[in-house]
Amino acid sequence: MGASFSSCVCDGDATPLRPRLGDIPESCVALVLMYLDPPDICQLARLNRAFRDASLADFIWESKLPLNYKFIVEKALKDASVEQLGMREIYARLCKPNSFDNGTKEIWLDKRTGGLRLAISSQTLRITGIDDRRYWSRISTEESRFHTVAYLQQTWWLEVEGDVDFQFPPGTYSVFFRLQLGRSSKRLGRRVCKTDDIHGWDIKPVKFQLTTSDGQHAVAKSYLDNSGHWVLYHAGNFVSKNHNVLMKIKFSLTQIDCTHTKGGLCVDSVFICSSDVKKEV
Repeated sequence: MGASFSSCVCDGDATPLRPRLGDIPESCVALVLMYLDPPDICQLARLNRAFRDASLADFIWESKLPLNYKFIVEKALKDASVEQLGMREIYARLCKPNSFDNGTKEIWLDKRTGGLRLAISSQTLRITGIDDRRYWSRISTEESRFHTVAYLQQTWWLEVEGDVDFQFPPGTYSVFFRLQLGRSSKRLGRRVCKTDDIHGWDIKPVKFQLTTSDGQHAVAKSYLDNSGHWVLYHAGNFVSKNHNVLMKIKFSLTQIDCTHTKGGLCVDSVFICSSDVKKEV
């Protein structure tokens, strides 16, 4: 028995053979990779062929996708080739911004956590007075992922509302308005921001609200400041418990105190993200 064991672990010169990474069964490697974050999986896939082949296993990447990934794929990935993609390719494509609803919304996943991110263009928001050029105008800009923002010159009554119907994976989500005081542009290749129209935001705070179809409600108030910079203003949080249920989220920002005018505000988008995702847009 001892001789038999020795022959398994020694070569002809009786030198012990050291196990190599390539000797680990592919199925075992895949089981280990399933417990790692996607960026770490991709790093280990570069070690050798065994790790690379193991990293392609569908069950690894399906475990990283949201529970309702099929709903998200149907929304964001509409080309016929999707049916032929493996789970790794689906995850990779969902981690890039994918537009839907005629380009007025974008959805993508956080590369590390798989957390959901959803951006909604100002073009879909209901803005009081938006068609009156004395108060509002649409401005093309490279600083928006939707390439256009709504700019307020001046108004007594600020009211911006919107909503979205979506199947959110279980978890807690945060809603933000992406706003900027001042109108930015490029001059001689440099970014400049016109601040002449900014006024009225230091007198009363702006009120942010959100409600959900299952009865959740949040209210926040904030003074707008930091002119010349895009800021994410937190409207509130909501909780999704069932990924199979279509939830309607309504959100708004208002400043309807008619004792003073306010102006010089850019409204870019509404941003909804899983609360464990770093808030970058």
